[in-house]
Amino acid sequence: MTKNTMTFKGVLLENEVMSRHTSWRVGGAADRFYRPVDAIDLAHYLKTLSSDEPIFWFGLGSNLLVKDGGIRGTVICTSGVLNKIEQIDDTHIYVEAGVASPKLAKFSARLGLTGAEFLSGIPGTLGGALKMNAGAVGGETWDIVESVETIDSHGELHKRTAEEFLASYRYVENKEKLKQPEWFVSAVIKLNKGNKEDSLQTIKNYLNRRGATQPTQQPNAGSVFRNPADDYAARLIETCGLKGFCIGGACVSEKHANFIINTGTATAKDIEMLIETVHKKVQQQHEINLIREVQIIGESNE
Repeated sequence: MTKNTMTFKGVLLENEVMSRHTSWRVGGAADRFYRPVDAIDLAHYLKTLSSDEPIFWFGLGSNLLVKDGGIRGTVICTSGVLNKIEQIDDTHIYVEAGVASPKLAKFSARLGLTGAEFLSGIPGTLGGALKMNAGAVGGETWDIVESVETIDSHGELHKRTAEEFLASYRYVENKEKLKQPEWFVSAVIKLNKGNKEDSLQTIKNYLNRRGATQPTQQPNAGSVFRNPADDYAARLIETCGLKGFCIGGACVSEKHANFIINTGTATAKDIEMLIETVHKKVQQQHEINLIREVQIIGESNE
């Protein structure tokens, strides 16, 4: 709940259906949904919230499953609003959390900078990439981060260096035990000088490969499970005979077994049950405990 609604300028919606904002196209309504004007406006809005208000951050709604009962609390949407991106000097770029990862990849390449090409294959925003150390084709987000700006639940902004964080495979945490959660608002990316044409061609190759091997034309949330050490989740799922297996309108992709697609009628419950079934089958057949990469949030309808 908000304490005061007079100090912010963004758009506040109530009972906003989250299926409009998730890449799986499922999810119930959020109590409150706020799209800020900029980082300062976001800070002002956060200051109006009660200290016990649950806060959830959304970018493009990828890598995320919102349950059918929706979200009790406030959703902060950064996509399309925290979208500033600019060159600082010969090798550094300032980019806000709402910028889509592929946009950052192309922006960097056009400047003749190399090192961010892998981001072209990540269908989310920089904020999400920072949170989970998103990666593809051998590159990871925190390999190129020099510093970040975060914001806490009180609306206070903090500047932090990359050295303050521990980043590993699909995992990031602040090395200090913070008293309250912080979310990423922006980052300074450090890249290397390269060749514009080579980088753009690399991005094109990545995108062509992604289109050929992933169900990019169907609603999905990217890779459902992390790859276990020295193996691939997709291989394990496929060897269990689960390609094409469906529960309701949710199906394991025939194109890539580590993707679950919404064929058009799926509910969040269908997807969640399918995730659980795949996990159980792989554990039974291979004795491997796949770790979910997709986050599941919200309330069930049950």
